[in-house]
Amino acid sequence: MELSVTDLRELVAALGQSDIVELTLKSADFELTLRKPGAIVSGAAALVVAKAAAEDSVAVSAAAAPLPAATPAVAPVSPPGKGSDLLSINSPMVGTFYRSPAPEEQSFVGVGDRITAGQTVCIIEAMKLMNELEAEISGEIVEILVENSQPVEFGQTLMLVRPV
Repeated sequence: MELSVTDLRELVAALGQSDIVELTLKSADFELTLRKPGAIVSGAAALVVAKAAAEDSVAVSAAAAPLPAATPAVAPVSPPGKGSDLLSINSPMVGTFYRSPAPEEQSFVGVGDRITAGQTVCIIEAMKLMNELEAEISGEIVEILVENSQPVEFGQTLMLVRPV
């Protein structure tokens, strides 16, 4: 099974316009899963339709009820009263957020600290792997939105930074 960029865009557009919350394509060469932001699929609420070909299979999960439109996948970059000049540092993956390299060690950054691009600001643990998250921007940490050892989602805003 081959997918072009155009095919992928059409799949994403079709997913966005339907009640389907998760789409998984599997073949011998790859596996692709598309999921709507904020989608929660449970065994009781999901309808699973499977269609298998000789080497390829497609599984589609559709929620029994449409998703609420007000469920944001990512926290706003500039919450009310915080100003519009703030930039966010977002989680690149699902995992567990850690502020320091070890429980007894000092945090990588705190509110009010100045950071530079490339500086480690936290660790996201995913599948027992510790992934250091480096800042892509320089500035001052205005707010840390996640507690230590808290699970985080892909794209979730972790910190707000005022660029310098």
